[in-house]
Amino acid sequence: MALIELRGVSKVYEQPEGAVHALKDVNLEIEKSDIYGIIGMSGAGKSTLVRCLNFLERPTEGEILIDGKNLAKLSEKELRKQRSETGMIFQHFNLLMQKNVISNVCFPLRLLKVSRKEAEKRAMELLELVGLADKAKAYPAQLSGGQKQRVAIARALASSPKILLCDEATSALDPQTTESILQLLKKINTDLGITVVIITHQMSVVQEACNKVAIIENGQVAESGEVEKIFNAPKSKAGRKLIYGDESKVIQKMEEAQEMSAGKKIRIVYTKNSAFEPVIANMILHFQTPVNILRAETRNVGGIAKGEMILGLPENRHVQVDMEYYLRERGLEIQEVEEDV
Repeated sequence: MALIELRGVSKVYEQPEGAVHALKDVNLEIEKSDIYGIIGMSGAGKSTLVRCLNFLERPTEGEILIDGKNLAKLSEKELRKQRSETGMIFQHFNLLMQKNVISNVCFPLRLLKVSRKEAEKRAMELLELVGLADKAKAYPAQLSGGQKQRVAIARALASSPKILLCDEATSALDPQTTESILQLLKKINTDLGITVVIITHQMSVVQEACNKVAIIENGQVAESGEVEKIFNAPKSKAGRKLIYGDESKVIQKMEEAQEMSAGKKIRIVYTKNSAFEPVIANMILHFQTPVNILRAETRNVGGIAKGEMILGLPENRHVQVDMEYYLRERGLEIQEVEEDV
Protein backbone atom coordinates (compact mmCIF):
# COMPACT_ATOMS: atom_id res chain seq x y z
CA MET A 1 0.00 0.00 0.00
CA ALA A 2 1.31 3.45 -0.93
CA LEU A 3 2.08 5.87 1.90
CA ILE A 4 0.43 8.72 -0.03
CA GLU A 5 -2.34 8.06 -2.52
CA LEU A 6 -4.37 10.53 -4.57
CA ARG A 7 -7.49 9.18 -6.25
CA GLY A 8 -9.22 11.35 -8.82
CA VAL A 9 -8.32 14.58 -7.03
CA SER A 10 -9.72 17.78 -8.53
CA LYS A 11 -9.76 21.31 -7.15
CA VAL A 12 -11.96 24.07 -8.52
CA TYR A 13 -11.83 27.70 -7.39
CA GLU A 14 -14.93 29.74 -8.07
CA GLN A 15 -13.96 33.22 -9.32
CA PRO A 16 -16.16 36.15 -10.45
CA GLU A 17 -14.97 35.57 -14.01
CA GLY A 18 -15.69 31.84 -13.81
CA ALA A 19 -14.43 28.54 -12.39
CA VAL A 20 -10.68 27.89 -12.29
CA HIS A 21 -9.75 24.20 -12.46
CA ALA A 22 -6.45 24.09 -10.55
CA LEU A 23 -6.35 20.28 -10.43
CA LYS A 24 -8.13 17.82 -12.71
CA ASP A 25 -8.48 14.12 -11.86
CA VAL A 26 -5.00 13.69 -10.37
CA ASN A 27 -4.02 10.10 -9.52
CA LEU A 28 -0.70 9.46 -7.79
CA GLU A 29 0.91 6.87 -5.54
CA ILE A 30 3.96 7.76 -3.43
CA GLU A 31 5.65 4.87 -1.67
CA LYS A 32 7.27 4.95 1.77
CA SER A 33 10.89 6.23 1.57
CA ASP A 34 10.47 7.69 -1.93
CA ILE A 35 12.00 11.02 -2.83
CA TYR A 36 9.17 12.00 -5.13
CA GLY A 37 9.36 15.00 -7.41
CA ILE A 38 6.29 16.92 -8.56
CA ILE A 39 7.35 19.24 -11.34
CA GLY A 40 5.65 21.70 -13.63
CA MET A 41 5.89 25.22 -14.91
CA SER A 42 4.36 28.20 -13.08
CA GLY A 43 0.57 27.87 -12.88
CA ALA A 44 0.61 24.11 -13.51
CA GLY A 45 -1.13 23.35 -10.19
CA LYS A 46 1.86 22.24 -8.08
CA SER A 47 1.24 24.56 -5.13
CA THR A 48 -2.45 23.62 -4.99
CA LEU A 49 -1.45 19.97 -5.02
CA VAL A 50 0.97 20.32 -2.11
CA ARG A 51 -1.67 22.18 -0.05
CA CYS A 52 -4.13 19.38 -0.76
CA LEU A 53 -1.62 16.79 0.43
CA ASN A 54 -1.93 18.03 4.02
CA PHE A 55 -5.53 19.21 3.62
CA LEU A 56 -4.78 22.90 3.94
CA GLU A 57 -6.93 22.86 0.80
CA ARG A 58 -9.78 20.38 0.60
CA PRO A 59 -10.22 18.82 -2.84
CA THR A 60 -13.44 19.57 -4.68
CA GLU A 61 -13.52 15.92 -5.78
CA GLY A 62 -11.50 12.79 -5.10
CA GLU A 63 -9.73 11.25 -2.13
CA ILE A 64 -6.34 11.73 -0.44
CA LEU A 65 -5.11 8.85 1.67
CA ILE A 66 -2.08 8.99 3.97
CA ASP A 67 -0.99 5.61 5.28
CA GLY A 68 -4.41 4.26 4.34
CA LYS A 69 -6.37 6.99 6.13
CA ASN A 70 -8.79 9.09 4.10
CA LEU A 71 -8.12 12.67 5.21
CA ALA A 72 -11.67 13.75 4.42
CA LYS A 73 -13.02 11.32 7.02
CA LEU A 74 -10.78 12.50 9.89
CA SER A 75 -12.08 14.70 12.67
CA GLU A 76 -10.41 18.08 13.21
CA LYS A 77 -8.43 16.62 16.12
CA GLU A 78 -7.33 13.63 14.03
CA LEU A 79 -6.44 15.92 11.13
CA ARG A 80 -4.25 18.09 13.38
CA LYS A 81 -2.42 14.96 14.55
CA GLN A 82 -2.01 13.83 10.95
CA ARG A 83 -0.58 17.22 9.98
CA SER A 84 1.96 16.96 12.80
CA GLU A 85 3.32 13.90 11.00
CA THR A 86 3.94 15.97 7.87
CA GLY A 87 6.74 18.55 7.91
CA MET A 88 6.87 21.42 5.41
CA ILE A 89 9.64 23.65 4.11
CA PHE A 90 9.10 26.61 1.81
CA GLN A 91 10.91 28.77 -0.72
CA HIS A 92 11.25 31.76 1.64
CA PHE A 93 12.04 29.78 4.82
CA ASN A 94 9.24 31.35 6.96
CA LEU A 95 11.47 31.69 10.02
CA LEU A 96 10.56 33.80 13.04
CA MET A 97 12.97 36.70 12.60
CA GLN A 98 12.72 37.88 16.22
CA LYS A 99 13.73 34.45 17.59
CA ASN A 100 17.14 32.83 17.45
CA VAL A 101 17.88 29.60 15.62
CA ILE A 102 17.28 27.18 18.50
CA SER A 103 14.02 28.93 19.39
CA ASN A 104 12.84 28.60 15.79
CA VAL A 105 13.49 24.85 15.87
CA CYS A 106 11.85 24.53 19.30
CA PHE A 107 8.72 26.41 18.20
CA PRO A 108 6.64 23.44 16.92
CA LEU A 109 7.66 21.39 19.95
CA ARG A 110 6.50 24.10 22.33
CA LEU A 111 3.15 24.12 20.51
CA LEU A 112 2.97 20.38 21.23
CA LYS A 113 3.54 21.14 24.96
CA VAL A 114 7.01 19.56 25.04
CA SER A 115 9.04 20.85 28.00
CA ARG A 116 11.65 23.52 27.28
CA LYS A 117 14.48 21.21 28.31
CA GLU A 118 13.34 18.35 26.06
CA ALA A 119 12.58 20.72 23.20
CA GLU A 120 16.04 22.29 23.34
CA LYS A 121 17.68 18.87 23.51
CA ARG A 122 15.77 17.74 20.41
CA ALA A 123 16.51 21.04 18.65
CA MET A 124 20.25 20.69 19.23
CA GLU A 125 20.17 17.14 17.84
CA LEU A 126 18.49 18.43 14.70
CA LEU A 127 20.84 21.39 14.34
CA GLU A 128 23.70 18.90 14.54
CA LEU A 129 22.02 16.86 11.79
CA VAL A 130 21.74 19.86 9.46
CA GLY A 131 25.24 21.11 10.29
CA LEU A 132 24.29 24.24 12.24
CA ALA A 133 24.91 23.38 15.88
CA ASP A 134 27.32 26.32 16.11
CA LYS A 135 24.56 28.73 14.99
CA ALA A 136 22.06 27.88 17.75
CA LYS A 137 22.15 31.37 19.28
CA ALA A 138 22.32 33.26 15.98
CA TYR A 139 19.32 35.07 14.48
CA PRO A 140 17.95 34.48 10.97
CA ALA A 141 19.21 37.90 9.78
CA GLN A 142 22.75 36.71 10.51
CA LEU A 143 22.43 33.61 8.31
CA SER A 144 22.89 32.94 4.60
CA GLY A 145 20.01 31.66 2.48
CA GLY A 146 21.29 28.10 2.65
CA GLN A 147 21.67 28.29 6.43
CA LYS A 148 18.14 29.65 6.80
CA GLN A 149 16.82 26.72 4.78
CA ARG A 150 18.75 24.28 6.97
CA VAL A 151 17.12 25.83 10.05
CA ALA A 152 13.73 25.47 8.33
CA ILE A 153 14.48 21.80 7.64
CA ALA A 154 15.49 21.24 11.28
CA ARG A 155 12.25 22.89 12.41
CA ALA A 156 10.20 20.74 10.02
CA LEU A 157 11.83 17.61 11.48
CA ALA A 158 11.19 18.62 15.11
CA SER A 159 7.92 16.71 15.42
CA SER A 160 9.45 13.53 13.89
CA PRO A 161 7.32 13.55 10.73
CA LYS A 162 6.86 10.59 8.40
CA ILE A 163 6.60 12.90 5.38
CA LEU A 164 8.52 16.04 4.43
CA LEU A 165 6.91 18.34 1.84
CA CYS A 166 9.32 20.74 0.13
CA ASP A 167 7.52 23.51 -1.77
CA GLU A 168 10.08 25.13 -4.12
CA ALA A 169 12.56 24.79 -1.25
CA THR A 170 15.64 25.50 -3.41
CA SER A 171 14.22 28.10 -5.82
CA ALA A 172 15.71 31.06 -3.92
CA LEU A 173 19.16 29.49 -3.61
CA ASP A 174 22.25 29.55 -5.82
CA PRO A 175 23.30 26.30 -7.59
CA GLN A 176 26.00 25.34 -5.09
CA THR A 177 23.70 25.88 -2.10
CA THR A 178 20.91 24.03 -3.89
CA GLU A 179 23.23 21.07 -4.31
CA SER A 180 24.04 21.04 -0.57
CA ILE A 181 20.35 21.23 0.41
CA LEU A 182 19.46 18.37 -1.95
CA GLN A 183 22.26 16.26 -0.47
CA LEU A 184 20.86 17.00 2.99
CA LEU A 185 17.36 15.94 1.92
CA LYS A 186 18.77 12.70 0.51
CA LYS A 187 20.59 12.07 3.80
CA ILE A 188 17.38 12.68 5.77
CA ASN A 189 15.52 10.29 3.48
CA THR A 190 18.18 7.58 3.87
CA ASP A 191 19.08 7.97 7.54
CA LEU A 192 15.66 8.78 8.98
CA GLY A 193 13.46 6.90 6.50
CA ILE A 194 11.34 9.98 5.87
CA THR A 195 9.39 10.15 2.62
CA VAL A 196 10.27 13.38 0.82
CA VAL A 197 8.02 15.13 -1.71
CA ILE A 198 9.75 17.88 -3.67
CA ILE A 199 7.62 20.46 -5.50
CA THR A 200 9.71 22.27 -8.09
CA HIS A 201 9.85 23.80 -11.55
CA GLN A 202 13.52 22.82 -11.98
CA MET A 203 14.23 19.54 -13.78
CA SER A 204 17.81 19.61 -12.46
CA VAL A 205 16.45 19.30 -8.89
CA VAL A 206 14.40 16.23 -9.82
CA GLN A 207 17.31 14.65 -11.69
CA GLU A 208 19.67 15.21 -8.78
CA ALA A 209 17.52 14.12 -5.84
CA CYS A 210 14.39 12.17 -6.82
CA ASN A 211 13.80 8.52 -7.67
CA LYS A 212 10.29 9.12 -9.04
CA VAL A 213 8.50 12.08 -10.58
CA ALA A 214 5.10 13.31 -11.71
CA ILE A 215 4.99 15.99 -14.39
CA ILE A 216 2.04 18.35 -13.95
CA GLU A 217 0.59 20.50 -16.73
CA ASN A 218 -2.65 22.47 -16.61
CA GLY A 219 -3.65 20.76 -13.37
CA GLN A 220 -3.25 17.25 -14.78
CA VAL A 221 -0.56 14.56 -14.56
CA ALA A 222 1.09 14.53 -17.98
CA GLU A 223 3.21 11.50 -17.04
CA SER A 224 4.75 9.88 -13.98
CA GLY A 225 7.21 7.16 -13.11
CA GLU A 226 10.88 6.54 -12.41
CA VAL A 227 13.06 9.58 -13.05
CA GLU A 228 15.63 7.67 -15.10
CA LYS A 229 13.01 6.16 -17.42
CA ILE A 230 11.29 9.49 -18.01
CA PHE A 231 14.63 11.23 -18.55
CA ASN A 232 15.65 8.60 -21.11
CA ALA A 233 12.39 8.74 -23.06
CA PRO A 234 9.79 11.35 -22.01
CA LYS A 235 6.42 10.48 -23.51
CA SER A 236 4.51 13.71 -22.95
CA LYS A 237 5.00 17.08 -24.58
CA ALA A 238 5.34 18.63 -21.09
CA GLY A 239 8.02 16.09 -20.20
CA ARG A 240 9.98 16.79 -23.36
CA LYS A 241 9.86 20.54 -22.71
CA LEU A 242 11.18 20.14 -19.17
CA ILE A 243 13.92 17.68 -20.08
CA TYR A 244 15.02 19.10 -23.42
CA GLY A 245 15.17 22.56 -21.86
CA ASP A 246 16.18 25.11 -24.45
CA GLU A 247 17.27 22.55 -27.06
CA SER A 248 14.41 23.66 -29.30
CA LYS A 249 15.90 27.18 -29.25
CA VAL A 250 19.26 25.77 -30.26
CA ILE A 251 17.63 23.96 -33.15
CA GLN A 252 15.73 27.06 -34.22
CA LYS A 253 18.89 29.16 -34.25
CA MET A 254 20.78 26.55 -36.23
CA GLU A 255 17.95 26.28 -38.72
CA GLU A 256 17.92 30.04 -39.14
CA ALA A 257 21.66 29.97 -39.74
CA GLN A 258 21.24 27.02 -42.15
CA GLU A 259 23.84 25.11 -40.18
CA MET A 260 22.00 21.82 -39.97
CA SER A 261 20.59 19.27 -42.37
CA ALA A 262 16.93 19.17 -43.27
CA GLY A 263 16.74 15.58 -42.03
CA LYS A 264 15.19 14.07 -38.96
CA LYS A 265 16.31 15.22 -35.50
CA ILE A 266 16.69 12.69 -32.69
CA ARG A 267 17.75 12.75 -29.05
CA ILE A 268 19.92 9.92 -27.77
CA VAL A 269 20.85 9.03 -24.20
CA TYR A 270 23.97 7.07 -23.36
CA THR A 271 23.54 4.08 -21.06
CA LYS A 272 26.23 2.13 -19.20
CA ASN A 273 26.58 -0.29 -22.10
CA SER A 274 27.31 2.42 -24.65
CA ALA A 275 29.33 4.97 -22.68
CA PHE A 276 32.74 3.58 -23.59
CA GLU A 277 32.25 3.12 -27.33
CA PRO A 278 32.58 6.01 -29.82
CA VAL A 279 29.16 5.09 -31.21
CA ILE A 280 28.52 8.17 -33.34
CA ALA A 281 31.95 8.16 -34.94
CA ASN A 282 31.65 4.43 -35.69
CA MET A 283 28.16 4.94 -37.15
CA ILE A 284 29.42 7.65 -39.51
CA LEU A 285 32.25 5.36 -40.66
CA HIS A 286 29.86 2.43 -41.03
CA PHE A 287 27.33 4.29 -43.20
CA GLN A 288 29.85 6.61 -44.87
CA THR A 289 27.31 9.37 -44.25
CA PRO A 290 27.75 12.41 -41.99
CA VAL A 291 25.35 13.44 -39.23
CA ASN A 292 25.13 16.79 -37.48
CA ILE A 293 25.71 16.88 -33.70
CA LEU A 294 23.43 19.74 -32.72
CA ARG A 295 23.95 19.46 -28.99
CA ALA A 296 25.87 17.28 -26.54
CA GLU A 297 26.09 17.40 -22.77
CA THR A 298 26.21 15.35 -19.58
CA ARG A 299 23.57 15.53 -16.86
CA ASN A 300 23.41 14.13 -13.34
CA VAL A 301 20.43 11.77 -13.00
CA GLY A 302 20.18 10.18 -9.57
CA GLY A 303 23.90 10.56 -8.99
CA ILE A 304 24.83 8.94 -12.33
CA ALA A 305 26.34 10.93 -15.20
CA LYS A 306 24.14 10.52 -18.28
CA GLY A 307 25.29 11.66 -21.69
CA GLU A 308 22.79 12.97 -24.21
CA MET A 309 22.95 14.32 -27.75
CA ILE A 310 20.69 15.90 -30.33
CA LEU A 311 21.57 14.60 -33.81
CA GLY A 312 20.47 15.79 -37.23
CA LEU A 313 20.20 12.70 -39.45
CA PRO A 314 20.50 12.67 -43.27
CA GLU A 315 17.40 13.33 -45.39
CA ASN A 316 17.34 9.81 -46.82
CA ARG A 317 14.56 7.97 -44.94
CA HIS A 318 16.15 4.52 -45.41
CA VAL A 319 19.44 5.74 -43.95
CA GLN A 320 17.55 7.29 -41.03
CA VAL A 321 15.87 3.95 -40.21
CA ASP A 322 19.15 2.05 -40.50
CA MET A 323 20.97 4.55 -38.28
CA GLU A 324 18.27 4.39 -35.61
CA TYR A 325 18.46 0.59 -35.64
CA TYR A 326 22.26 0.79 -35.38
CA LEU A 327 22.05 3.07 -32.33
CA ARG A 328 19.40 1.00 -30.55
CA GLU A 329 21.45 -2.16 -31.08
CA ARG A 330 24.20 -0.49 -29.08
CA GLY A 331 22.02 0.29 -26.09
CA LEU A 332 21.09 3.90 -26.77
CA GLU A 333 17.67 5.35 -25.98
CA ILE A 334 16.29 7.26 -28.97
CA GLN A 335 13.48 9.78 -29.21
CA GLU A 336 12.48 12.04 -32.08
CA VAL A 337 12.74 15.76 -31.33
CA GLU A 338 9.51 17.46 -32.32
CA GLU A 339 9.49 20.96 -33.73
CA ASP A 340 6.91 22.20 -31.22
CA VAL A 341 8.92 21.21 -28.11
